[in-house]
Amino acid sequence: MLVITTMTTKDKILRSALKLFSQKGYLGTTTKEIAKEARVAEVTLFRYFISKENLFIDVLKSQSFLPTLKELIPKIKNMEYKKALDIVARYYVNLLKKKKDLICIMHTEIFQYPDEIKAIHSKIIHEVSVVFASYLDGLKHRRILKKELDTSYASMAYFGMLFNLFIKKEILKRRINFKKALQTYIDIFYEGTRRIK
Repeated sequence: MLVITTMTTKDKILRSALKLFSQKGYLGTTTKEIAKEARVAEVTLFRYFISKENLFIDVLKSQSFLPTLKELIPKIKNMEYKKALDIVARYYVNLLKKKKDLICIMHTEIFQYPDEIKAIHSKIIHEVSVVFASYLDGLKHRRILKKELDTSYASMAYFGMLFNLFIKKEILKRRINFKKALQTYIDIFYEGTRRIK
């Protein structure tokens, strides 16, 4: 049976906004351009999003790693720790690669964003860190990780290392053996956090 799904007007606007924000940035994109790209009237855009700022916030939320991480946690919960780290890292890096254009633009503009956008961006990053820290807490409780490990800082460190590697390879275009570097980062984190029996 053939199932045809149609994209809602809101989805068309979000997709068009993502495309234009990724190409021109938040500051360089107008709501008129987004509406034209989505093939809707600008007034229709404002029925769904009260401002360009709110639209951008929804785009950021839709591009977050958080939903993916929440889906991964139950799957990796009882998996061997190092393999679980590898899976999280690969999913995270793959998402970053898909969002490369948006990330690049955001890095150049972020200090010019309105405070609300900066706060939402920071909150999204924090939520990812909290979810992963909770996973690490479970491992700590099961005596897989060092008992003195601060899982909040460990979580921030893990995603910070991975993001840094992505920036160096994809944005700064450094000549890096990405596969080897990624495995090294995972090994460093694993060896630094696991409990030695």
